[in-house]
Amino acid sequence: MTRKIPAMFPFSRSRRSAAPYAGAVYLLAAVAAGVSGGLAGTAFHLGVDTLSGQYRELRLTVTDPVLSGVMAAVISALAALLAALIVRRIAPEAAGSGIQEVEGAMEGLRPMRWLRVMVAKFTGGLLALSSGLVLGREGPTIHMSAAAAAGLSQGMGFTADDRRGLLAAGAAAGLAAAFSAPLAAILFIVEETRRQFPYGYRTYMGVILASIASGLTVEGLLGTRPALEIETGALPVLSFPLFILLGALLGALGTGFNSAVLASLDAVQKLPKRLWWLPPVAAGGLAGALLIAFPLATGGGDQLVSFVTADHLGLGLLLLLTALRFAGALVSYSIGVPGGIFAPMLSIATCAGLAFGVVASLLIPGADLPAQAFAIAAMGGFFAASVRAPLVAVVLVLELTGAYPLLLPVLVTCASATLAAHALNGRPIYEMLLERTLRLAGETPPPAEKDRTPIQLGLPGS
Repeated sequence: MTRKIPAMFPFSRSRRSAAPYAGAVYLLAAVAAGVSGGLAGTAFHLGVDTLSGQYRELRLTVTDPVLSGVMAAVISALAALLAALIVRRIAPEAAGSGIQEVEGAMEGLRPMRWLRVMVAKFTGGLLALSSGLVLGREGPTIHMSAAAAAGLSQGMGFTADDRRGLLAAGAAAGLAAAFSAPLAAILFIVEETRRQFPYGYRTYMGVILASIASGLTVEGLLGTRPALEIETGALPVLSFPLFILLGALLGALGTGFNSAVLASLDAVQKLPKRLWWLPPVAAGGLAGALLIAFPLATGGGDQLVSFVTADHLGLGLLLLLTALRFAGALVSYSIGVPGGIFAPMLSIATCAGLAFGVVASLLIPGADLPAQAFAIAAMGGFFAASVRAPLVAVVLVLELTGAYPLLLPVLVTCASATLAAHALNGRPIYEMLLERTLRLAGETPPPAEKDRTPIQLGLPGS
């Protein structure tokens, strides 16, 4: 099937703009995209926190646990249903994370209806994330930021590659805003969008400037502390074999997670169309009930990570949390509401890493191995296995937690996890999601990563 590029992105192959001072204008547009991404990310972050806080206060007003559980189940079910309805009516492409949509738009395979996406992603995301569903705000923030960059590029006379570059700059700004991780945001473009990104001096500098602008905007509004600050120290080199083993286990877990995400989406897709409302109502109702019965199993996971790494939980509880959040992420992501899987993956990995640390301490008594170190390394390893971006995983985890003394253990874990996932024939999650989206839209998916000619990552002149 011949692919037609959507009219709103008439990408050509010209790499240069005939307009004078095009380079300076482009870089200024990239900075504007970064500021827009920072503002969108901050507004989304504060909006979710505010709405979640108000919902929490409402639940506390009902003292009877049964009545409170019923009330929360009804409210969360309605919130999830409304979020799904907003997506269906305004922008169906706003469902889920959105990162695969950005990559598809950069290839000219998916539309970028920037205003519709921003409205659906913001309003639907507020409802979905505050309802207790196991979803993160990073995917929606990246999608909204890229959409804002697409809006900025309209009417500017940029070349096709410049527009693609601005989409990437917007996506980087979104990741920088969501996690206060500007360096990881730059590397995300280098590793994750290496097939789509038009490498050049101007476009590459645009990504860097957008990430800086977004980071400065968020730091100016929210402060400079790491998003998930965890205190830990360096580890002895003799402990590194444990991190190799941890990475191998996470490679299997990440590969299984990717397959399970696709399977859950396909299962919901097979339901009769007239029952589209059933998955969000059921998932929202369950999340609401768990907000009362077992709140650690709900939400994106930021508070969970802080709680479990600061307390000494038993092995059984850690394994239970790993399983519940794994299942919760699958259910929440498959129901057609806006929400990312970065944060849920980090929470799953944290619980799994802590459980691994507890077992290691039992098997090697007196080794003085802090379980928090395994939790931090596991965050990177699980991300690397699922997304297949090991450098992003390392830098993201260090920027998130501030645990820079653990650079080598995290690097070892991420490398081991990536190798294990490759050995198990695992594929990057967003590549799999994009292929599925294109298949449902009647398009022929691009070739899989392993079937492509290696892409040179040099930076030709602008």
